[in-house]
Amino acid sequence: MLNLRCFIPLVLILNIRSLSFSSSTMTISFTTQEVNGSSQMIVLYTFSRPFVLNEQIQISESQTFHKHHILKVIMRVPIMCFVTSIVSLIFFQLSYVLLAIVIFLPYISQCVKWCCSKAVGKRETPDSMLFYTYLPNEPLSKDRVEAFSDGVYAIVATLLILDICEDNVPDPTVVQKQFGGNLVTALKVYGPEYLAYFGSFVTVGLLWFVHHSLFLHVIKVTRFMGLLNTFSLSFIGGLPLAYQLTHEFPRNSYNELEAIQISCVIIFFAGIFQLAIWVVALYNERETLHPYVRYGGREHVFMLAKLALYPCVALGTFFVTCILSKFSAQIFHLMEITVPFAFLVLRLLVRVGLALLRLIFCPDRTNPRTLVEEEDETTLPFNALVT
Repeated sequence: MLNLRCFIPLVLILNIRSLSFSSSTMTISFTTQEVNGSSQMIVLYTFSRPFVLNEQIQISESQTFHKHHILKVIMRVPIMCFVTSIVSLIFFQLSYVLLAIVIFLPYISQCVKWCCSKAVGKRETPDSMLFYTYLPNEPLSKDRVEAFSDGVYAIVATLLILDICEDNVPDPTVVQKQFGGNLVTALKVYGPEYLAYFGSFVTVGLLWFVHHSLFLHVIKVTRFMGLLNTFSLSFIGGLPLAYQLTHEFPRNSYNELEAIQISCVIIFFAGIFQLAIWVVALYNERETLHPYVRYGGREHVFMLAKLALYPCVALGTFFVTCILSKFSAQIFHLMEITVPFAFLVLRLLVRVGLALLRLIFCPDRTNPRTLVEEEDETTLPFNALVT
């Protein structure tokens, strides 16, 4: 019930656009304070019933210390939001800066603590304090990260469907008068919009597929990986904007080229942050990645190629639009639709390339799998073998 109460104030954020610009920050601030108030009640409730706590906290001898630490971390946000709401009455531009600081406050505090520890000496912290440290390697719930990501992808796909259904369905009267009752001829008028929709939807679907493949092989998610995942999702949320831009402007116009370039930037950053998650995971691959996709694993090269495909295609298309003035949105969306075939070709090329390298450098090696991979083969899920 307390968790449901957290979601009630969040509904107010959906109505912020109808408010004046100067009062929107105040609304966000008070909403955030309400949510954090509910979070504090959840913390107090759970510590009053220890059997619902995390197992590591249950066996800890300092549950009170854990409770005070978590409450202290949670209280930072409502205090900052209260200050932001007051500042918004005086200078609302500064209030948006303060809201941004609230988002990055845990990481700013970690930088300050690190600087202080270097200046006055390292301060020891209890070994049992594993949560709410906001350190980059602090573990996050993989299930929650995947659930949130799937929700964002589902919402983005829904927005694309709503856009195409709302504005691009011919009126029966118009079909009868202007097209002689021929529906197919009437639909041809909306051909560019339908092409833009299919191209954008394929992009969303394949970015989700790459995200799914990545987290399928991730064993442990850290806070820094979660932050990079959030950045990637923020650009995924811009794909409906890219869809609208690429079919609104006249063909072969300068605005059309700029719309394509904006779409390329959105797709590039959505993909590059997924690649960044992979790079971060490789730094501590024994804890974060399955042996199959670690450096030297049989799926390592293909996973890297799959993650790098969209950033490379988006970056290449961006530079092509800077050179070719005749590059149109139709060509761009046809490229988006053909990307799935590029994944299949990429898989084939990686397999052939690795086979040739083994043939050249290891001609006597009959089994390419390492001993570690053979031991872990039984632990790999079946769907991991499929993807």
